[in-house]
Amino acid sequence: MKIALIIGITGQTGSYLAEVLLEKNYIVHGIIRRSSSFNTHRIQHLFKDPHNKKIKIHLHYGDIEDSASLQRIIKITNPDEIYNLAAQSHVRTSFDIPIYTAGSVGMGALKLFEVIRNLKTTKKIRIYQASSSEMFGNSNKKVQNEKTPFAPTSPYAAAKLFSYHSALIYRKSYNMFISNGILFNHESPRRLSTFVTRKITHGVAKILAGKEKYIYLGNIDAKRDWGYALDYAEAIWKILQYKKPEDFVIATNKTYSVKDFLEETFRLV
Repeated sequence: MKIALIIGITGQTGSYLAEVLLEKNYIVHGIIRRSSSFNTHRIQHLFKDPHNKKIKIHLHYGDIEDSASLQRIIKITNPDEIYNLAAQSHVRTSFDIPIYTAGSVGMGALKLFEVIRNLKTTKKIRIYQASSSEMFGNSNKKVQNEKTPFAPTSPYAAAKLFSYHSALIYRKSYNMFISNGILFNHESPRRLSTFVTRKITHGVAKILAGKEKYIYLGNIDAKRDWGYALDYAEAIWKILQYKKPEDFVIATNKTYSVKDFLEETFRLV
């Protein structure tokens, strides 16, 4: 029975990944940050009575920016696979808190790699590093792939690019199994309403309920490749099952504008 550690298990993708791994008979460990408010609603349905000895999901307090907690948890869990999905992941917000974004996204990944490099384990841990299509920025290529040059245009994208190259350096310099998953946008009902898809669906629901009259959006002509988060979670698992560490772009190859999404949402209701 394989053991997996998910850093960022309470996020949209992390919660789906936990489901995927449990279905594949993994023992799943997740790292969560201590908070005065509950932030485990996305994985609440996966919990069982903690007194049950057959429980397969376990949560640990820690933080991607805290090397000591990472080292402690990895020693305790002894995982076969580590999935680093932790990040401040809102592009617009990264302009407001660039230093925090760089710390959690960029330096967080580096701290994780360094902790694993220095651990004396009998296992060769496989590591998944969550990269982002935002690293392509304003690419002049109509379709991006693994060979497309990067051109980040936000602090978030720059931090992701730092973690991406850190993964390459540790893979080549220390023979570590680290794979980058360059994922395009993926959505689900578990998205927070700060992201445009859930902002639209929540807004439409309020309009139909008579609670609001308008939805305020930014550039409705902006186009995105919108996939389904559960499908992407399955792809993330497959990346670590590949025979060697590599870098993969995951996308649907179909783009839709915010306007298209808005019109389709109203049509469906």
